[in-house]
Amino acid sequence: MKFKPHGKHLIAGHWVQGDESFSSVPAHGPAHKFSAGSLNNIDMAVTAAEDAFWSYGYSNSKERATFLNAIADEIESRADLITEIGAQETGLPAARLEGERGRTTGQLRLFASHIIAGDYLDFRHDKALPARMPLPRTDLKMIQRPIGPIAVFGASNFPLAFSTAGGDTAAALAAGCPVVVKGHSAHPGTGEIVAEAIFAAIARCGLHPGVFSLVQGGNREVGQALVTHPLIKAVGFTGSLAGGRALFDLCAQRSEPIPFFGELGSVNPMFILPEAATARGVEIGLGWAASLAMGAGQFCTNPGISVILKDQDEGFVAAAIEALQKVGSQTMLTDGIASAYREGQSRMASIKGVQSLLMSICEKRDATPFLYQTTASNWLENDTLGEEVFGPLGLVVLADDFEQMCAVAGSMQGQLTCTLHMDDPDLTKAQTLMPILERKAGRILVNGFPTGVEVSDTMVHGGPYPASTNFGATSVGTLSIRRFLRPVCYQNMPDALFHKGN
Repeated sequence: MKFKPHGKHLIAGHWVQGDESFSSVPAHGPAHKFSAGSLNNIDMAVTAAEDAFWSYGYSNSKERATFLNAIADEIESRADLITEIGAQETGLPAARLEGERGRTTGQLRLFASHIIAGDYLDFRHDKALPARMPLPRTDLKMIQRPIGPIAVFGASNFPLAFSTAGGDTAAALAAGCPVVVKGHSAHPGTGEIVAEAIFAAIARCGLHPGVFSLVQGGNREVGQALVTHPLIKAVGFTGSLAGGRALFDLCAQRSEPIPFFGELGSVNPMFILPEAATARGVEIGLGWAASLAMGAGQFCTNPGISVILKDQDEGFVAAAIEALQKVGSQTMLTDGIASAYREGQSRMASIKGVQSLLMSICEKRDATPFLYQTTASNWLENDTLGEEVFGPLGLVVLADDFEQMCAVAGSMQGQLTCTLHMDDPDLTKAQTLMPILERKAGRILVNGFPTGVEVSDTMVHGGPYPASTNFGATSVGTLSIRRFLRPVCYQNMPDALFHKGN
């Protein structure tokens, strides 16, 4: 089976050819031409999304659930094509893409069932108390309402689960908000097929075509135009700290500031407590190596830092080195990511007080593991040690004692995850660390590894800055829908005027 993209934008139900184009840069296979987004494309897409909101924003949850399930159906019907072009563009193995496709359709179906249940609306009703003294109370109702058109930026490292029909898009559509996606230039063909699936679902459900648009590529000004368009009411973003912070600042500087839900970066530290290190250091080291190198380390939950006491590290470190030495070269998602990984590795190697434990050679678009070690004292004196290196690079931080381990935890910036490796005799120390970690991360694990994010009601994928720009939100799980809703109170409102949304 051979797929040849047509290379056009999907804007309000029409496949639109751009005046300018760009070429994809696949890991293997043929390159293809795609239309590059323009300011006019953005305006057309956002204007159509606003028009669609007047019907879609007032649809009921059953109608939206039918739409979400239809998108999942249409994606699955294109499964082989998605795997083919996705593997070419990203270099990811077929099994990884098939798993990610399942996660994408699974979260669409989960969100469909969640909104039908209606709990996400958080409906509340204070009945009138006309006889209350000294003052009566009028009838009050409160419910969550969709906020309007949403901008979504596709992620480089998840061509399906965090891109065209990924978590941000699924959450916004579930909430009743039309979406304009700025496709990522790393996998435009994959984005095009998924957009075709959404387009087919729109037609199948008889919805306003402006409910979804995909604008491919385009320069920085195109992205800026999307987040500053006056009809856009919120932004979903997964990407680099520098790029996300720039867009976040633009959102804040608008005449009408809007929320920017950005997931930006994390080193996801692990803290290995003494009894666990003694009893299971080798086992933990092997698990860390597997998690660190998974997918060439291109996960936002990649556990890049391990903190352990200096007299208990030998078995843990030796096991990690042995396991990482067996990891072969892996293809990274883009040339730019590979280049940034090499730069990050060079920066780490040049920092005073950092010792190399495992060196390797990586060239072009390939990545190989690196492992370094430093002291907790050096960590506490050097902020750059906490900067994310996106790829299979790990840093072991050796603490003199448990108090210094706590100091390292307290010095951490906001994280997506923090992990405790502990055995029962470590409980008292774990209880001491927990209040620190709760202030640092959106998800805290015990005796596990953070790669692999369950899509569920309870998942939190976010955390204090710079892990995300909104510590009260999650970009994964059913709670993510709430990002695109706002509470409205209805006082003494007749039922005929009250739209409950389900």
